[in-house]
Amino acid sequence: MDPRPIGVFDSGLGGLTALRELRQVLPGEDLVYFGDTGRVPYGSRGEEVITRYAREDAAFLLGQGVKAMVCACGTVSSVAGDLLAAETPCPFIEVVIPAARAAVRATKTGRIGVIATAATTQSGRFPAALRAMDPALQVHSLACPLFVPLVENGHIAPGDPLAVPAVEYYLREFREKGTDTLILGCTHYPLLAPLIRDCLGDEVTLISSGKEAALTARDLLQERGLLSSRETGGESRYFVTDAAGSFSAVAEVFLGEPVRQVIPVDISGLEKLELK
Repeated sequence: MDPRPIGVFDSGLGGLTALRELRQVLPGEDLVYFGDTGRVPYGSRGEEVITRYAREDAAFLLGQGVKAMVCACGTVSSVAGDLLAAETPCPFIEVVIPAARAAVRATKTGRIGVIATAATTQSGRFPAALRAMDPALQVHSLACPLFVPLVENGHIAPGDPLAVPAVEYYLREFREKGTDTLILGCTHYPLLAPLIRDCLGDEVTLISSGKEAALTARDLLQERGLLSSRETGGESRYFVTDAAGSFSAVAEVFLGEPVRQVIPVDISGLEKLELK
């Protein structure tokens, strides 16, 4: 048994969907969340910048003594996931492969859609992972660059006058293609799931990359004997690179509970630390 915390990081608030799932499946674990809220979004940035930011994020969490790390960011998982997995001296869980596996299990027609940031879409990582599992799949990927700022600014309620037109604009072609399974390839996107269901209908299965990463983390830690001895009572700490107050207010909406211990930090230059 291992009492050390599990680390979760994302470019901003979206990774809270993964943390919420971790809290449900591993209620006895302490969690450390890092949101790079001062530099969100990552999805519109170049590969070199994304990689540098990702290494800084990982180095910060290692400094918190985590026993495992969940990269709750589709952009980082797609662009720098293999690099971080090789450099990080603890179990490292990204969001692409777990979500792809779940989508392959769920689809009945073989028509799978992927929505993600521009950087994730350009990387081609999701389609490659899906076709490696089943070459016969018909995969359609689409970048939805407006979704992250909508979520970060709290536009997530059904009927929201800004979010509804954006969801309809991006997702209409999935209806036309007969998609039966849609991967939410950015952990911000599950916050828009009610609006996406309204647009596509209940017959389309939505795959949350954050949820699948949390389930994978649970199974991996159990296999390696790294779970806490507690069954309940785990605590969460939060670190951000922007104002703590604004994060707390929106995070409470995402998590459905008060968010305490939000600490602003400066992590610039941490990528120079030895990760392994």
